Amino acid sequence: MNKLQKRILFFLLILIVLTPIGIFLPMAFDAGDAWGEWSAGTVEGLVGYVPEGLQKYSDTYQAPMADYSMNAEDPSVGHQSGYYILSGLIGAALTLGVTWLLSKLIIRK
Repeated sequence: MNKLQKRILFFLLILIVLTPIGIFLPMAFDAGDAWGEWSAGTVEGLVGYVPEGLQKYSDTYQAPMADYSMNAEDPSVGHQSGYYILSGLIGAALTLGVTWLLSKLIIRK
């Protein structure tokens, strides 16, 4: 691994560790959910209606770790922070893996 790759990896790891800020900031400012992570019901409460596209597609996809948790019975901040970091690690690993695979397919030495 060269120096640039090490810097990029270090930067990604810092971003992964900082992902729980998305939990703490809304709590600190009494803002409810993290920005943009609203359900159709929450949007309706905020703006008075549910946009047509959101209404139509809101139930199309269900995330594997809904609300960044596998255990809905333990919604503690510490527990949720761990799952935020796990989600970041999984996302980064998938992104790096796909990028590596594509680079191997495109750039054949």
